[in-house]
Amino acid sequence: MADNHFQANKHLVWRAGFGIQPKLMDDFEKQAPKKTFQQMLKSSENGFVSIKTAPDALNEFFADGYKGVGKLNAEERRKLQRLNRDAIRDLNLAWLKQMVNSEAQLREKWALFWHGHFACRSVNIYHQELLLDVIRKNALGKFSTLLHEVSKTAAMLNFLNNQQNRKGHPNENFAREVMELFTLGRGNYTENDIKEAARSFTGWAATPKGEYSFRRALHDNGSKTVFGKTGNYSGEDILDMLLDNPQTAQYLVTKIYRFFVNEIPDKAHIEELSKSFYQSGYNIQKLSEKMFTSGWFYEPRNIGCKIKSPVELLVGIQRNLPMQLNNDEALLQLQRILGQVLFYPPNVAGWPGGQNWIDSSSLMARMRIPKMLADEDVLNVTPKDDDDQMMGIKENKKKQVPAKARGKGINVDIHWEPVVQVFEKVPRNTLLNEMSRYLLQKDSAMPQEAITGYINSADKASFIKSGTIILMCTPEYQMC
Repeated sequence: MADNHFQANKHLVWRAGFGIQPKLMDDFEKQAPKKTFQQMLKSSENGFVSIKTAPDALNEFFADGYKGVGKLNAEERRKLQRLNRDAIRDLNLAWLKQMVNSEAQLREKWALFWHGHFACRSVNIYHQELLLDVIRKNALGKFSTLLHEVSKTAAMLNFLNNQQNRKGHPNENFAREVMELFTLGRGNYTENDIKEAARSFTGWAATPKGEYSFRRALHDNGSKTVFGKTGNYSGEDILDMLLDNPQTAQYLVTKIYRFFVNEIPDKAHIEELSKSFYQSGYNIQKLSEKMFTSGWFYEPRNIGCKIKSPVELLVGIQRNLPMQLNNDEALLQLQRILGQVLFYPPNVAGWPGGQNWIDSSSLMARMRIPKMLADEDVLNVTPKDDDDQMMGIKENKKKQVPAKARGKGINVDIHWEPVVQVFEKVPRNTLLNEMSRYLLQKDSAMPQEAITGYINSADKASFIKSGTIILMCTPEYQMC
């Protein structure tokens, strides 16, 4: 039974969080996963703290709104772009560290999901900070609140062109994506619904520093017909109409199920969750509890069946194997190499996920990362030249991996003590099995002899250290 508890808890923390830590081994052997979930929930309810990386030097550019920006010379514009770009990079790294170290694992994992669901690119650090704040703050609250607040963020209004949406000249982009990607899903609305809804969102805008601004003079106060109903609808009315439609719950839960449970949807489970989600008023916390404490969540078919996203992989490695990275730039390079850079989604639909995470080059890079971290391999992989990921800022290919990083290790101090301590009393003949049980969701297909042939057996500590790295380089470690 204890082993069943351990495997279930390990499955839970990989899906509802970012993986197991050595210090949790004893607890996970003993306690039921329902208790583990309640602990995760409690930890995620406490002490929300915003992540801020915008430097004071940017304030001078925005002191009088965009008026001053228009007067900048070429060098000052370059400085502004550089400050914004560096601050967004710092925001990326700060959030990654939060995912690794925070006890609020459930909140951060849901925030990562919503970050992909409400995919948005912005070169304004203030806008990015505010959008991330809204997502993290409401990650376990009500989707209705999250939808309304995200829809009024400067980042989203600018990204989906609603700043240009005005009476007599409606821009349909925002209304279309709200229906297609954020609520109903494609095929559950008409082109006329989009046209009329777009009129309802006229006048929605934001200030340069990111505050929502309703430009009343630009709003269309005329009668609109949306989903067969006619009235002088506001943008808020349209969002409420979308939430009133049970199809929104169905669409969201299908996407949630594929992210947290299994890429292959189970219609019965999705129907059950969708009905509950809708009836709860889109309560994400209640949905989490129903999903993560259901018996079917722990069925063998749902364990070890998902490919870790690049962010899940990079964060999970740091939780499995405590470490101090001394070269943050390497984390950015690895995100780009693997195809998921926080705050740089490929398009408004976000990252496709699933098997799209893996191709021949990315799989080989994934399996080399643990050895790079252990200083047994070098960072010499060139990221894809993806202009979308770089938000329109093309870089010289030779600069994509900095000269100081090419051909060198990532510069990491691995804290081996807690890992060695967990396994120091395990007999040598069962040691590899116990290490596999900790690191892998399913048994490795590689015969033990093939693995032990590469392990340093000089002493027990060496066996644990080298064996850990080798197991993390297996294809099985890519799954959660």
